[in-house]
This record gives sequence, structure tokens and C-alpha cells, in this order.
Amino acid sequence: MDFDNFLGTKDDRFSKLESSRIWPILMRKVYTWMALALTITGVVAYGISTSERLMLLLYGNTYTFWGLLIAELGIVFYLSLGIEKLSLTSATMWFILFALVNGLTLGWVFIIYTEASIAQTFFITAGTFATMAIIGSTTKKDLTKMGGILFMALIGLIIAGLVNMFFKSSKLDLIISGFGVFIFTGLTAWDAQKIKRLAMEATNLDENIQKIALLGSLTLYLDFINLFLKMLRFLGKRK
Repeated sequence: MDFDNFLGTKDDRFSKLESSRIWPILMRKVYTWMALALTITGVVAYGISTSERLMLLLYGNTYTFWGLLIAELGIVFYLSLGIEKLSLTSATMWFILFALVNGLTLGWVFIIYTEASIAQTFFITAGTFATMAIIGSTTKKDLTKMGGILFMALIGLIIAGLVNMFFKSSKLDLIISGFGVFIFTGLTAWDAQKIKRLAMEATNLDENIQKIALLGSLTLYLDFINLFLKMLRFLGKRK
């Protein structure tokens, strides 16, 4: 029997060995970057809420607040579409900048809701996120089809949210938040599976691979933040 053919070529076996060694490192990077971004956002948001002057500057002027939201979208698109042209250092700095700007836009959370309910919602969100990420990373079922459906539902959710900005219906807002919890819970599992598959295909830790991992961190960060905000609508206690 030709054992080389049975087990694969030496190059194939070396590639598989390298992949089995590298993908756990990449996954740790993904979740470490995500945790760092969440920490930055939380610290900045809380800091903003403690300064009346900054609160007035950011939320007392509609143009300033919308400018920050547009900046967030710009950074996401810039990173997603231009990641190949950026160095890993530059991409990381843009990611950190996004987390910081997002913190500026989320300071209102600490003004409207009690700190105890924010903490409670955060830990519930973290538990839900971790559970779905583990499911997505370990299940043998292909979640691609489910992810496509959830992505289309997300587009519908965004449109509904924009429409409700004009109607300002509390009931519709509650419905949107309910669907949002379902959608982002499912997207967490889908994104976790997608990121792990990409990581398992890596045979080295070059800069391009690490930039892909950084984009994965951004995706999971957005899943977490959106899931947290939707859950806060139900679990948050107003001051």
C-alpha cells in the first residue's frame, strides 16, 4: 500500500499540521480584538455620560450626533472594502477608532438606563453571545442558508427602523427589538462558524490572514453590540 497516497502528500500533511496549529491562534486573536473593542466602547460611553458638557456637545446638536453615526458607517465600509490596501497596523487603528466613535454615540445608554440593569443586560448578552458562538463553532451543520435568510431579515429590520424614525411608534420599536434579538442571536452563530472556517484554512500567520481575522472581530463586535442594545430595550430599567 502507498501510505503517502493514503495519508496525503507530505505537503498536504504539512499544510494540515500547520493549519491545526494556526487556526486556534487566529481565533484567540479574533476574540481578543473583539474584547478590546468592547472595553474601549464601554469605557468611552461611560466617560461621556459623566460629563454634562460632552453630553450637550454630542447629543444637544443633531448634526454632531448624525455626523458620528455617518463616520461609523464610513469606517466600517472603509475597512471592509479597503482592507487589502491597508497594513495590519493601520487596519487595527481604524478598528480601535471605530470602537471609540461607537462609544461616543452610546453614552446615552448610561443616562437613560440604570447602571444595574445595564450590567445585568450585558452579562445576559455575553452569555447568549458565548453560547451561540460555541454552537456556531462546533456544530457540523452548515449554517450558510440560515445566515442568508437572517441577513435578508436584517435588511428588513434596518428599513423598519428607518421608517419608525418618522412614525416614532413605541409598539413598532418593541417589535423591531424583538426581531432584532432573534436575528443577531442567529447571526452570531453564523458569523462564528464562517470565521472559524476561514481560520482553519489558514496555513500561516501572515499579515493578510490577520487582517481577515480583524474583520471577523469587527463582525462579531457588531453582533454583540446590536444584540446588547436590542436586549436592553426589554431588560433595561429606566432611571
